[in-house]
Amino acid sequence: MDILIINSEYPPIGGGASHASRNIAEMMVPRGHTVRIITARHRDLPAKEILGGVEIHRVFTAKRKIDRSGPFEQGLFMLTGSLKAIQLCRTICPDAALAFFGIPGGAVARVLHLTKRIPYIVSLRGGDVPGFRPYDFGAYHFLMAPLIRSVWKHASGVVANSHGLKLLATRFYPAIPVDIIPNGVQANLYQPAQPGGKNRLLFASRLTHQKGLDILLKALATLQPLEWHLTIAGDGPRRADWESLSHSLGLQQRVDFVGWVDDEQLRKNYDAADIFVLPSRHEGMPNVVLEAMACGLPVIATGIAGSEELVVDGQTGFLVPVDDPSALAAALKTLLTDPRRVQSMGQAGRERVVASYTWEAVTDSYLSRLEKKAGQ
Repeated sequence: MDILIINSEYPPIGGGASHASRNIAEMMVPRGHTVRIITARHRDLPAKEILGGVEIHRVFTAKRKIDRSGPFEQGLFMLTGSLKAIQLCRTICPDAALAFFGIPGGAVARVLHLTKRIPYIVSLRGGDVPGFRPYDFGAYHFLMAPLIRSVWKHASGVVANSHGLKLLATRFYPAIPVDIIPNGVQANLYQPAQPGGKNRLLFASRLTHQKGLDILLKALATLQPLEWHLTIAGDGPRRADWESLSHSLGLQQRVDFVGWVDDEQLRKNYDAADIFVLPSRHEGMPNVVLEAMACGLPVIATGIAGSEELVVDGQTGFLVPVDDPSALAAALKTLLTDPRRVQSMGQAGRERVVASYTWEAVTDSYLSRLEKKAGQ
């Protein structure tokens, strides 16, 4: 089968959805499928190349940041991505398309459906679902609602990566059935390192209001008598604010903002850590939590959709309420003062993701749906 994957994020660009699309694409190839990607170009990345057996086509979007994009860049991707998709179809039309994000990826797939009748599946990731992060996307979702409904309505299937995201999608468009295919992890690539026992904390994500780093810093400010050190891997619009907050709380000597890191460096960060913390306000299904668990780290996260489906409270880590520095501090203190529990929870987390969350299973789930729709 000839498959086109559409995602404005593809490594080295982007975050969780970027890595998901790469893992799925590269696992489709040894199963005998031809896979092409349409994604955004950034700086000196080539317009076309083949990596991991996947043919990558990058289009101009005026992209400025490697880890994120704004409404203008997404709008431009819908235009240039659609033109590239039509151009590709002049020689070989795909049998089916898989679009990550209803907007912008799904809009490109909808154009192909209109012009070439190519069936497509939409993979919802979080920010593309109305109601998700209303403090950031409320106006955008309101304006895009008619296009979002059209993309979902004409898709051969709509998939969410968590139960919570499915509920949000169903609330927005009750007439559309939504399946669930979770994220996965490469357990052979993300493996436990030797226990450090030095209370090294890791936060890895975009530095946006959504991710709740401010809550983590406030929690740690109450734990200064304990031994700990926090590494913050990621960049974003709130970085300057949170660096300032770190200084005002007197944490500058114990907190390192290392900025955006590539996959190899992030694995090194996991290896150097003892505990992973992600106090998000909203999530789809965070890949970093899966990766941290695969690396044998206990995870402290908020009890929200996505995270609560991965972390088993009291067994593989702790789930705490959103926007609650005191509860987060209590969970941190429990692990910072009990290294044996850190090790046992980390081992339980590793066992959980290896048993239940693999990219092989995720890829097979998408392929079964794509093959069914392409054959109709």
